[in-house]
Amino acid sequence: MKTITTSILGLMAPLCLVVGQNKMNIDSLRTVFNNQPLDTLKVKTANHIVNYYMYRNPDQAKKFADLELQISNELNYDTGVSLAYYQLGIVYNNLDKLDSARYYYNSSLDIAEKIQNTVHISQARRGLAILEFSQGNLVTADSINNIDLEFTIKQNDTMGTALAYDFKGTINQNRGYYSIALTNVLKGLALFEQLQDSIRIADSYNHLATLEHNLKNHQMAIDYNKKALAIYEDYNDTYYQAQALNDIGVMYMNLENTKEALAFFDKSIIKSKAAKVSSLEAAALTNIGSTYIQIKEYQKAIEHLNQSIEIASTINANRRIAIARNKLAGAYLSLGKPKQAKDLLAEVKNYALDTGNMSILKNALKLESQTNEAMGNFPLSLESHKRYLELSDSLLNLEKIKEIEELRIIFQTEKKEAELALQEEEINTLNAKAKVDKLTKGLYAGGMASALALSGLLVFGYRQRIKKNKIAREKQEAIYKQEIAHKKKELASQTLHLVQKNTFIQELMENLENIKNSPEKFKMEFRRMVMLLKKENASDKDWEVFKTYFAEVHNDFDQKLKTIYPDISEKEIRLAAFLRMNLTTKEIAATLNVLPDSILKSKYRLKKKLALDKETDLSEFLNSL
Repeated sequence: MKTITTSILGLMAPLCLVVGQNKMNIDSLRTVFNNQPLDTLKVKTANHIVNYYMYRNPDQAKKFADLELQISNELNYDTGVSLAYYQLGIVYNNLDKLDSARYYYNSSLDIAEKIQNTVHISQARRGLAILEFSQGNLVTADSINNIDLEFTIKQNDTMGTALAYDFKGTINQNRGYYSIALTNVLKGLALFEQLQDSIRIADSYNHLATLEHNLKNHQMAIDYNKKALAIYEDYNDTYYQAQALNDIGVMYMNLENTKEALAFFDKSIIKSKAAKVSSLEAAALTNIGSTYIQIKEYQKAIEHLNQSIEIASTINANRRIAIARNKLAGAYLSLGKPKQAKDLLAEVKNYALDTGNMSILKNALKLESQTNEAMGNFPLSLESHKRYLELSDSLLNLEKIKEIEELRIIFQTEKKEAELALQEEEINTLNAKAKVDKLTKGLYAGGMASALALSGLLVFGYRQRIKKNKIAREKQEAIYKQEIAHKKKELASQTLHLVQKNTFIQELMENLENIKNSPEKFKMEFRRMVMLLKKENASDKDWEVFKTYFAEVHNDFDQKLKTIYPDISEKEIRLAAFLRMNLTTKEIAATLNVLPDSILKSKYRLKKKLALDKETDLSEFLNSL
């Protein structure tokens, strides 16, 4: 994610022809700065110079940001101080010095709020949101960005709104909410095109490329990234050239075009070094290592992965280190060196467990299982493999929950927009009524002819209100339909969760039964695990959650059954609910952890209790209630 800067437009009349465009003549700017007296114009010139150098030469960017701060303090110019703090926040963020970056962003925000400078308030919040994003705190980043988005819309700040939409797209892309991400990136792109801001358009292309990559459209991602790269090259934006080059290399690696992938990674490293961005250099080296693993040149892979770890260690990029170590363990394993692989994986697992990074842990467990197998330790290999499978199932369920969450966010957004539209219509109706009332007073003085005209207007107004009320009802009905559709998806997801959970438990218990005759040390562990699994199996909490969703979608189905058949039991209601969901006998048996024959008997008893004849199908009857 590129740290976003915002130019303050129209503050420097002498330089409007220079700074009014995306490209800036740095020599002219520096000449003007050197010749200007110590005043606020000199501060603003320094700011433009900082913007120019920010992604080209970080040392020069910091130098002029410090000068900007120094001059602003001498002049007691709070606006300049706030802006200089913000620029220093970006400089330190780009240098991966996050504590310093947070200090300067917060300092900028404090002053901006004190002097009520809305542009600086927005950009300081954006800086803090980007900082949270860079540390993986996506929910916090989204929350801060949402505040900024609402704020910029109210302030009619088109650039700020465009940046907030674009960043919201990036956040949600990293959360896995691709529909929301695409919608917001395209909103941002439309505003950047309206503003004719080429560098921001390039950023949007970059983000669209990432989206297409996640959707496995690698060639389309390459096309978007190359468009972005051309613009970054045109503006000599070294920092983002490095990232675009690295991204293109990843796409070619996914397409198994090794030659192109390595060429782009090498170019990325050159640009990363020029921009002094160690995190990008480490990322490119890891990707080179992955590419060499792909073509089975393991020694070269090890060399580049060790370089990546060494560089990442200098900036405490622990996540980057863990990813490279996982790759390195795979390379050692392929070379028949399981001991080296095992030592690396132990460190990766510690990091993943400490930080809760389940994706990295999953990859480490898979490699650990293979490593233990290579070392002849089959029980440990089996244990790691089981944990890997369990975690994979858990992450798969999280993906399903994520899909439901994305639908929920989309629904809430659409609902809020519909509510705003209704409010706008109500305001328009009140305005129309006020006009009619004003007109009425004038028409009474005009006699009967005017009264007739007034009657016509009132009839017209009445018809308009009927029309608007109809539109409001239709929108409300659409909202209700969306709510029901959403709850149906939640119910389906919860049902799938119950089935998958209990199927997994049943399979695991069968596996445990098979190792009953293993060495003595497994017996106690076997008994403990079986008791634990039985305790967890189809818990009442899962059933209560399922029942809540089911009642909302199926109009209090359980209450209807109790009203018609007062002596029906909770277990029979549960069976009836599963039949209403069209689950098979086998699926119900897996969910309740019983044999299919037991379900068949329960269905027979339920049919008898409901006094149904032989010709009546139980499932059809329950669906008719």
